[in-house]
This record gives sequence, C-alpha cells and structure tokens, in this order.
Amino acid sequence: MKSIWRTLGLSLSAMTMLVGLAACGNSDSSGEAVAEGSAATGGKTKIVIATGGAPKPFSYVNDNNELDGYDIQVVKAIFEGLPQYEASIEKTEFSSIFAGLDSDRYQIGANNFASNEERREKYNFSNPIFKNKFVIAVAADRNDIKSFADLEGKTTEVSPGVNYTVALENYNKKAAKTPVNLKYSEAEMAVILQNVESGVSDFNLIDSAMLQMYIDEYGLKLKSIPLSQEDSDRIGVPYSYLILSKGKQSEQLTKDVNQRIKALIEDGTISKLSNKYLKGDFAPETQ
Repeated sequence: MKSIWRTLGLSLSAMTMLVGLAACGNSDSSGEAVAEGSAATGGKTKIVIATGGAPKPFSYVNDNNELDGYDIQVVKAIFEGLPQYEASIEKTEFSSIFAGLDSDRYQIGANNFASNEERREKYNFSNPIFKNKFVIAVAADRNDIKSFADLEGKTTEVSPGVNYTVALENYNKKAAKTPVNLKYSEAEMAVILQNVESGVSDFNLIDSAMLQMYIDEYGLKLKSIPLSQEDSDRIGVPYSYLILSKGKQSEQLTKDVNQRIKALIEDGTISKLSNKYLKGDFAPETQ
C-alpha cells in the first residue's frame, strides 16, 4: 500500500489537511460532488473514515504504531482507485463512529460492521467486503453448549452496540426463558477469549475466522460451535460491510465505493488481503 497513508487519523497528505477547511457544500469550484459535511481539498472531495482500532485482525494498531488490519487495508485499496476523493482515517471510540456518521463528521465507518435492521434505517451500506460464519467459542473441554437455547443462564462478555450483543439482547427480550447474563466490557478480544478458556465466562459469539486467528496466535484451548441457520439469522447475514453516512452526496460516494469493491474482488486484491489478515479467502461474491 502507498506510503502516503498515515497513522491514527492523519490525512493522506498533511498539506491537504491544512487546505481542507473549505466550506461544506454540494459541489466544489470544478463542479465535482462534495459530500455533506465534507470539504473540497484541491479539487477533491474530502472523506473521513472512522475506525475503533479493534478488534484485530479487522482494525488494530500495529507494532509501528500505525492503523492496520483487514478493513483498514480494504479502504486504502478502495480510495487508491478513486482519485476524485481525498481520504483520511481517524481512530475513535467505537460508539463515536455512529455519532460521527449521524452528524456527517465521518463519511465512512470501517470496523467489521454487520448489517441489522436498525443500522439499515440510519446508514447506507457498501457491498460486502468479507464473508464468514458465526460460531460460539467455548472452552475445549465443554460439551454443554450447542445452540442459542444452551446460552440461557450462561455468562458472556460483550461490547455495547456490536451485532452479537444486539442479537443476545434481542434474544433475551423475545425468546429466552432464562436471560443470558451479559457483562458489558471494553476489554481486548484476547482477554475476553482467555476468560472463556479459564471459565470466567461461559462463551463468546464471534466470527469463525477471528476465533481461529486468536487460537493460533495465543494458543488458546477453545473450540468453535457452528450455529444453525436459525441461530445465525438471529445475528444477521454473515457479511461484513463499510457503513456510510446519509449525507446529501452519499449516494454517489456509495456508488463509487461499491464499484471499487467489485473491482478489488475481481482482480484478487480482496482475496490477497483476506489471506494475509484472516488466514483464509473470505472474499464475498461480487454484487
């Protein structure tokens, strides 16, 4: 990837950040579309991409103190082929991604986002950038958990607002006879999974690819329990997306992003990034 990409929210070019304070509007002086809440920088549309910097391997800060990960490299590849935009990446709290999209401070969120009805009402979604399956992570010697029904009365650590948490909250409200005990946490995923291994927590809902990466990297004695289609549907379709604000020009931005995603799938870039960061080819089908 090009070296112009900088770290932790720095712009692709320091100079464009200095001159990128032009007033917001529907178009710049050259007539190119400018997203609501964004600014024209040197005849280009300024786009700010927000990420939480977790979970690894989708978004994280690497040993060089740089933002890295599958989602990060995908958005870099997308905008390297969209010269009409001046894109930068900003690390923020996970919940602040949504607040920033609501205000159009951020035009794109990149954080292994799954789709659900509530999000679809508020944001635009890109085409999928990742296809996986959902599993239940349990200690290797446990045999009492096979489905959502077996999660009742069990304890898990969850992050607020993520698709797995929403699925469990909805299950507690609509189906559970005995609620799942949800312990809200901002702990790193490695710590959460270590707590499952040790028995502090009973299980964790997670992507199959992410779980395998943590098992390999940390030598965790865990196993994955595949979900039935019914239980998988409680979480959502097994795809990851970029989410976009619904600014006035977001329709064009979404169209441009989707065209690049299709091209990156077709030329093998998505597969290469998937194999590098996810240890397998999880490229989705082209839309």
